Amino acid sequence: MKNKTLAIVAYITLIGWVIAYFQYKNNNEKSSLVRYHLAQALGIFIFSIALMIVLGIIASVIPTLGTILSIAGLLPLILLILGIISASNEVMSPVPGIGKLFENKFSFLN
Repeated sequence: MKNKTLAIVAYITLIGWVIAYFQYKNNNEKSSLVRYHLAQALGIFIFSIALMIVLGIIASVIPTLGTILSIAGLLPLILLILGIISASNEVMSPVPGIGKLFENKFSFLN
């Protein structure tokens, strides 16, 4: 697969991330674009899990906020779409808000 394709596939579910990761590891020349977007996508997935846990706890304590919190649950989807747009433009820019947190954090991608 091309580097651009791998960078985009990294954002499409965890299975897509695993496929992109193994394709990246099997390549002889490691692309910084793919590595960057693998890290960004993994960061979004981790953020998504943490957000769902927090939103679930808040919704169980204050049930009247359920509708508002379910809308907030769409934030990871929006971040994934922004990451896909960035990867399709072959730009290494962090996703808004949380992208800087996950730059250079996953050493196993090197």
